[in-house]
Amino acid sequence: MRKGILSTLALGLGLIANAQASLELPRHADLDLSAARQLADSALAHCDAAVTVLDRGGNALLMLRVAHVGVHNMPASQRKAYTALSTKTSTITLAASARSTPDSANLNTFDALLLLGGGIPLYASQQLVGAIGIAGAGGAQKDDACAIAAANSMGLGTTAFISTNHGEP
Repeated sequence: MRKGILSTLALGLGLIANAQASLELPRHADLDLSAARQLADSALAHCDAAVTVLDRGGNALLMLRVAHVGVHNMPASQRKAYTALSTKTSTITLAASARSTPDSANLNTFDALLLLGGGIPLYASQQLVGAIGIAGAGGAQKDDACAIAAANSMGLGTTAFISTNHGEP
């Protein structure tokens, strides 16, 4: 009888170990402070602005502002980055959609979102790793171009499917 209990116990422990060993948790690429600094430096090489870089969880890794850029651009850059991260869409695309689609126009009612160009999600190997927001470079188009230039300089994509400027081939 003792032998039977030990065999059953061994079988049970073997099944538990096998179940634990087969559990695969997703692995995610992460932006760190060094990568955020490189992104911000690249952005500021292309434009004078306020820059925010968020990690994939929406946490600010870095916020910088060129001295002569208005202080109101700091929270704007953060909101643009947050908007791009949470929607996985560039803010310039969302702004255009809000102007043309009544359902998208409702996005303007969320205080944390800012539908102005300059926020883009950042992808590494098809994985969302964070977002960058640019404000104060001289308008939505310039903010957006600056954000794209920074992402491109680091080899990061701006969409999950095609890793070039807003999905253009």
